[in-house]
Amino acid sequence: MLGEHLYEATTASFESMVVEVPGLVIVDLWAIWCGPCQIVAPTLEVLAKQYAETLRIVTVDITEQPEIATKYAVRSVPTLLFFVDGQVVERLVGTVPRADIEARIKHHLGLTLT
Repeated sequence: MLGEHLYEATTASFESMVVEVPGLVIVDLWAIWCGPCQIVAPTLEVLAKQYAETLRIVTVDITEQPEIATKYAVRSVPTLLFFVDGQVVERLVGTVPRADIEARIKHHLGLTLT
């Protein structure tokens, strides 16, 4: 676990931390050398805390875990993969504003947008 609400997955832990988890899991595929990844990271920390009771946000450093990036055909970072009950249901690529990420979270949680 990275912070109080963010988790870090490896190739060995990915299945148990993401695929086998019921409900919504967001996977942030990033790299240390990626400037846009550094912009998205604080937003994910805030959202992980805000939605701690209803979803899990997991980070994957593609430099250290290239197998995961290959498996999910990640061509650019940052990439956010939205998993619902172990299946990828959406992909966001690039620097995405917090409001857009939150709208997708609410959609996948079945919440009413306000």
